Amino acid sequence: MASSLLAGLHVVTMALNLPGPAACSRLRDLGASVVKVEPPRGDPMELYCPAWYARLHDDIAVRKLDLKEEADRRAMDELLLRADLFVTAQRPSALARLGLGAGALAERFPKLCHVAITGHPPPDEEVPGHDLTYLAQAGLLTPPTLPATLYADMAGAERAVSTALALIIARDRRRPSQAAYVPLSDAANWLALPRDYGLTTPGAMVGGALAGYNIYAAKRGWVAVAALEPHFAAALAEAFGFERLTIDRAATVFATEDADHWEAWARPRDLPIVALRTASLPES
Repeated sequence: MASSLLAGLHVVTMALNLPGPAACSRLRDLGASVVKVEPPRGDPMELYCPAWYARLHDDIAVRKLDLKEEADRRAMDELLLRADLFVTAQRPSALARLGLGAGALAERFPKLCHVAITGHPPPDEEVPGHDLTYLAQAGLLTPPTLPATLYADMAGAERAVSTALALIIARDRRRPSQAAYVPLSDAANWLALPRDYGLTTPGAMVGGALAGYNIYAAKRGWVAVAALEPHFAAALAEAFGFERLTIDRAATVFATEDADHWEAWARPRDLPIVALRTASLPES
């Protein structure tokens, strides 16, 4: 749902592929005006996922500029002069070659805040990577299965938004405008913290040890049960007619009906139980 919270905030982005456009679409949804500068060949995402590219760029002005050409560089400078925020996802060396490195931006556009999405934090900001490699480094892959979604990219997009807002707030409190890196590998490491601290490891509290927080096979399909708090677990045990809920007892009961039945059964009882759904593609 669109909002006007950031009305009047002007964003210029050069970020291609997913994290940058996802972040800028969130800023757009919050009311910011966004101009996307793409190279003459366009954004690769428009080719490999045209439907989502279109959704991410709805109400975003897209301009094709060749920043190696003097006239197009002048056009870019005009955009940055009016902007509050600049979002990039290129390597720092590539930005420097275009005259858009951190030092040049700070000197020429003193009111401009800059969020630089990178793969890794300094001193490894030039090291290549993608969502899959960031998740691999964070220990969040289970081979040979590929992840169900692009976790690091999407978490990184949200980090880019929060970092952008922090920079804008700091600037508006009369602190010097500045640039900030948003490494996607840091986003993956952040997602790994519940595992790192032992919450989700096998047999841990939310890693399969609790009967009230688990996945169960139904007669048809599967159910996710999140009766984590004691009052939820007690209510589920009582509804099943047990004094205490155990994994074996819960598995026996859930196997008697289809998953959709259990989701409907749980709703009036105020119990957090949901049938697992298979991935569905949006209509084209």
